[in-house]
Amino acid sequence: MAKEEEHPLVKLARRTIEEYLKQGKVSKPGIPHPEGLPNRAATFVSLKKRGMLRGCIGTLSPQSPTLEEEVQRNAIAAAIQDPRFPPVQISEIPELEISVDVLTPPEPVKSLDELDPKVYGVIVESGWRKGVLLPDLEGVDTVEEQLEIARRKAGILETEPYKIYRFKVQRLK
Repeated sequence: MAKEEEHPLVKLARRTIEEYLKQGKVSKPGIPHPEGLPNRAATFVSLKKRGMLRGCIGTLSPQSPTLEEEVQRNAIAAAIQDPRFPPVQISEIPELEISVDVLTPPEPVKSLDELDPKVYGVIVESGWRKGVLLPDLEGVDTVEEQLEIARRKAGILETEPYKIYRFKVQRLK
């Protein structure tokens, strides 16, 4: 997708990563608030390079005063703090496919019938351990697969009890 076609929050994420890698600091968002989105929300910023995940970090509740600042915070974290990957290099920025997911507040799940991996992301929680999986991910087609991946991410054994929460996202590209 040409950068001109990117959603304003995706452009903001890209500009923020570039600015941070070049200057070590970030300027104010400087964009009008996108219509139809909440003023504050949890977000995830996902980075892909040649179709492969390159970084993904987010929040489950808003940590910043505005949605735009939340995107900036998570864009930097996805670029340099995802422990699964080395920090993004400036030379990689043009190759990055960036998406921003704006999350609804999580709600408890009473029955697995309330889940659909194409519609809802999940949070599994046991004590202090928490695993999150965004919705509509390639290769995740069943509720069981979605929960298993989230559980493994949290280090929760199959035999352990855990709570399940669901959320929706508005995925911006």
